Amino acid sequence: MSWQVRFLDTRPLRSSRPFRDLWIGSLASQLGGQIATVAVLAQVWDLTGSPVGTGAIGLATGLPMVLFGLLGGTLADSVDRRAVVRATAAGQLLAAAGLFAQALADNRSVPLLLALVAMGTACGALGAPARRTFPVRLLPSDQVAAGLALTNVSFQAAMLAGPALAGLIIARWGFPAAYAAQAVTVAVSMLAVIRLPAMKPEGVDVAGGRRRPERGGWGIILRRPTLWGSMATDLSATLLAMPIALFPLVNEVRFDGNPQTLGLFLSAVAVGGITAGLLSGTVTRRRRGGLVQLTAAGVWGVALAGFGLAGPLWLALGCLAVAGAADTVSVVTRSALVQLETPDAYRGRVSSVEHVIGVAGPELGNFRGGLLASATSASFSLVAGGLSAVLAIAAVAATNAPLRAYRTPSAATEPTARGVADAATAAG
Repeated sequence: MSWQVRFLDTRPLRSSRPFRDLWIGSLASQLGGQIATVAVLAQVWDLTGSPVGTGAIGLATGLPMVLFGLLGGTLADSVDRRAVVRATAAGQLLAAAGLFAQALADNRSVPLLLALVAMGTACGALGAPARRTFPVRLLPSDQVAAGLALTNVSFQAAMLAGPALAGLIIARWGFPAAYAAQAVTVAVSMLAVIRLPAMKPEGVDVAGGRRRPERGGWGIILRRPTLWGSMATDLSATLLAMPIALFPLVNEVRFDGNPQTLGLFLSAVAVGGITAGLLSGTVTRRRRGGLVQLTAAGVWGVALAGFGLAGPLWLALGCLAVAGAADTVSVVTRSALVQLETPDAYRGRVSSVEHVIGVAGPELGNFRGGLLASATSASFSLVAGGLSAVLAIAAVAATNAPLRAYRTPSAATEPTARGVADAATAAG
C-alpha cells in the first residue's frame, strides 16, 4: 500500500459509544490536570518564592507515579479494571476537592498542598495501567492505533489550552476557581468511566477461583521481542535525547534569554505533535507498526541533533516541530503495539511497565542532558544525544527482526476485542 496523507482517523468515535465516552472523559481530565499543574506551581511559588519549593512538586508527583503505577499494574490484572478506574477516579475527585478547600481557606502550608498533590497523583497512577487497557477492549484491533491517536491529540490540545486557561482563571478568580475547574473535569471523567462496560481480565477469575499467571509484566516483556524492542526504542529516544532541560540554556546562549522565545520552544514541540495527530490517519491505517515506530524515533533523534546545530530561530523551531511530530507518531504506534501484543491477562502489568518507562525515561533524559551540557555545552549535549539515540535505535532495529516485521493484526484475528466492542456498542 502506497503512502497517502490522511487526516485524523475518527472511526473509533463513530463506531464505539463506550470509547467516545472514554475519550470525552479523558479530554476533560487532561484539561483539568493542566489547569491544576499551573495552579499548584503558581501557589507554591507564591508561598515560598523558591525554586526549591517548586522543585519539590516534582518529588510529590514523581515518586507516587512510579510506586503506585507499578502497583496499579498488578491490581489491573486481578480485578475488574473498570472498578479500579472508578475507585481511583473517586480518589482523584477527593484530592481535587481538598485542593479547592485549602485554597478557599487561604492555606499557607506547603506540605499540606503537596500532600494533596501526591494523593491525586497516586490515585491517577494506580488507575493508569487499567485505563491504558480500555481502548484495545473497546475497539476492533484495526482501530486501536486510531483510538490512541485520538487520545494523544486530546492530550496535546490540553497541553496547549490548559496552561493559558489556567492563567486566565487564576488572574481573574484566584486559586480556588482553578481547583474548582479541575474538580469539575475529574467529575466528568468519572461519569464517563461509570458508563463503560465491565472489563474483567481475560483468563483470570477475579473471584479467586483461577490462579493468576505467576510471572509479571517484565516476564512477558522479556519473552516477546516485539514488546522489549518497542520499549527499548522509546527508552533510547527519551533517555539519550530529551531536550526540555536544555531549553533555558539554549535560549540564553543563542537568543538573549527572551522568555517569549523559551515559550516558543515548548509551543513548537506541541504544534508538531498536534499536526502529526491531525494527520495520524497516514500511519494508524498502516500495519507495519514496528517499522513506523523505529523510523519515527530515529527522526526524533535527527531533529534534536539539528536543533542543537540550528542558528536562526525559524530553523530551531522547525526542528522542534519535527521532533514533536515524530514523538507523537512513535508514542501512538508503540502504545498500540504494546496493547495488541500483550495477552489480556498481562495487560495491566505490562501497561504499568510502559507507564514507568514513559515517566522515568524523559526525566532521566533531561537529567543526563543537563549534566552533559554543564560539562560541555548545550549544542554538544543536544547533538551527541540525538545522534546517540539514532545509533541506539538502529541497534534495536538491527537485532530485533520481529519488531521490524511486526504487523498489526486484522480485526478478524481479534475476535475478543471486536466482540467486546460490538457488545458494548449494542448495549449503548
